[in-house]
Amino acid sequence: MAKLYFHYSTMNAGKSTALLQASHNYREGGMATYLLTARFDDRAGEGRIASRIGIGEAADTFGPQEDMLAKLRTRFAAGTVACVFIDEAQFLTKPQVWQLAQAVDDLGVPVMCYGLRVDFQGNLFPGSAALLAWADEMREVRTICHCGRKATMVIRRGPDGRALRDGEQVQIGGNETYVSLCRRHWRAAVADQAVA
Repeated sequence: MAKLYFHYSTMNAGKSTALLQASHNYREGGMATYLLTARFDDRAGEGRIASRIGIGEAADTFGPQEDMLAKLRTRFAAGTVACVFIDEAQFLTKPQVWQLAQAVDDLGVPVMCYGLRVDFQGNLFPGSAALLAWADEMREVRTICHCGRKATMVIRRGPDGRALRDGEQVQIGGNETYVSLCRRHWRAAVADQAVA
């Protein structure tokens, strides 16, 4: 039975690694997969999903205005797909998440989304909020804070290395920009301003 999955975490938890491994498992079994990632996240190169541990694979891309159900139907017309994998799922729009749910229900294909749950201010991304509401199954990909506790939050560092409290929700970056922390250390880093 096909389902909509949401694998979520903070930065540097291994979401892309898990996605690539799961896709590999399908392909090793002789089943085709369809990989997608956000068009504007080109840190690994345009149309590429890559992990910090050095593995990567080519992927199709999606933009905020695309109809995901139509995109999947077009891809399926070219050949059978056993599973759809979406990296950077936090950048999906609410309508796109609904379109993915329709694809699961109407096309009978599992869709596995991997992404961040919250931004650097502790707010849900729109795509993540919709996935938390509509996914059939949710799985947390865990990573740890420097103190050893589970990291559930992320800070964005400014040029001086200090945590930023303001800014656009989306800013592409890696270890040089973001640090995953437990809630206690996130609160300390942002001087508890985000919850005021």
